[in-house]
Amino acid sequence: TMGNWLVNHWFSAAVLAAWLGINIFLFTYYFLFFDRDDRYFYTRAILGSALAWARASAKCLNFNSMLILLPVCRNLLSFLRGTCSCCRRTLRKQLDHNLTFHKLVAYALALFTAVHTIAHLFNLERYNHSQQATDGSLPATVEYVAFTTIPGLTGVIITLALILMVTSSTEFIRRNYFEVFWYTHHLFLIYFAGLVIHGIAGLVRGQTEESMGEVHPHRCAQYLTQKDEDCSHNCCKDPEFGSIPAESWKWVLAPFLIYVFERILRVWRAWQKVVVTKVVMHPGHVLELQMQKKGFRMEVGQYIFVNCPDISLLEWHPFTLTSAPEEDFFSIHIRDAGDWTKCLINTFQQQMPRIEVDGPFGTASEDVFQYEVAMLVGAGIGVTPFASILKSIWYKFQQADQTLKTKKIYFYWICRETGAFAWFNDLLASLEQKMAESGKADFLTYRLFLTGWNSSIANNVALHFDTATDTVTGLRHKTIFGRPMWNSEFAAVAAAHPRSVVGVFLCGPGSLAKSLQKSCHQHSSLDPRKVKFYFNKENF
Repeated sequence: TMGNWLVNHWFSAAVLAAWLGINIFLFTYYFLFFDRDDRYFYTRAILGSALAWARASAKCLNFNSMLILLPVCRNLLSFLRGTCSCCRRTLRKQLDHNLTFHKLVAYALALFTAVHTIAHLFNLERYNHSQQATDGSLPATVEYVAFTTIPGLTGVIITLALILMVTSSTEFIRRNYFEVFWYTHHLFLIYFAGLVIHGIAGLVRGQTEESMGEVHPHRCAQYLTQKDEDCSHNCCKDPEFGSIPAESWKWVLAPFLIYVFERILRVWRAWQKVVVTKVVMHPGHVLELQMQKKGFRMEVGQYIFVNCPDISLLEWHPFTLTSAPEEDFFSIHIRDAGDWTKCLINTFQQQMPRIEVDGPFGTASEDVFQYEVAMLVGAGIGVTPFASILKSIWYKFQQADQTLKTKKIYFYWICRETGAFAWFNDLLASLEQKMAESGKADFLTYRLFLTGWNSSIANNVALHFDTATDTVTGLRHKTIFGRPMWNSEFAAVAAAHPRSVVGVFLCGPGSLAKSLQKSCHQHSSLDPRKVKFYFNKENF
């Protein structure tokens, strides 16, 4: 419900409200300023209200350009997480919405760029019209202004850079052509350079303070067009105009310096030695790397950025950690999902290249340990973070860790095909075996749902229906074909744990989040002594 969302995301809601409020204030204040201020009386007479639209959107562009880099300063966010470690975890978790805020600011930049550009096209049209009316000169074409003036040329460059960055950051391109997204996004350097230079020429001018004192437009505008040769009254002097000083640099200097420091820090961290202790090639062309790095400390649900200089000096790719904090190494599983990952897998099959690691980043998913009963739902690639969580829970359970309240785990794995996740099958099989050996076989119940299959799989399953292990995964629990019936799953958990608080954790698509949230609401008892389901959408 909306109430629950606000309780859990009050910090995000407050940041969003403040950001919207400042944008609205800046736009309204400067629109009214340029629409009414007497210094721009004559400028308005030529350009009309398009002047106010252009200037108000320019202020909002400066404000959002100041913010755009801050959410992608990963080390700054880690520092903030550390400094507010005494704060409530929900507050720290809001910092994981950094990319959502980054995208929001980017969309605002695109919107204000469109407003600013359209307003200036109207300004140019009005300016040409007034020039022809007074001296009959030829109009300045859009092409002429765009490619021969500093504001025109930088404006075109900024807009093109922004269009390329926005279009190349769609989900489809990021997932399938990460390299295109990665390199295109570095056009931000051109964007910022263009932004700082854009206002230097001072194309928009207003009457100077000195001139306002001598020939104020309220007094003297009427005499301007009908001035006698032997003028003697106090409005004879022509009004003088000055440029608006360039100020974009004042807005973006501090965040740009923070970002430069961030990049220097990343380079320094990348130089620290990483030892690859084990390389495992899993079925389905998945590479597992087990690594060690001095001073590396991880928590469950975190991720790292990986670079392989042999493939590319500049490209850094994010991977969720699949090891548990209790292990003496950290690991990632790399799926063949693009040019870079394909090259990395092929390189490791031939030699042992140097690997650079930056991280770990992200808030730990420690909430899982706070519930007596946990329902974990992993969909597709969203199963990866649960490798770390399941292993860590098992270690804590074995060591009788006092911070672990969990007594029972239900794990639901939904995927189209298991090929790329055979390594996860192996992990489940090993956990299953360890739990059976220590007489704790009922600690973990898992259900696998295969949403994509063909007739040969179905026939094979039918043929081996009465075998002890599953024909698809080789595990003891049989694979279910189709999607989960969440109502019956929740009803079964509620019946098995009538007085428990159940934490429901998802790493998967938003559509699944909605149906799980609905089920949590439906199956939670109004009686405080009875079963309650709490939904947690993990942001990996």
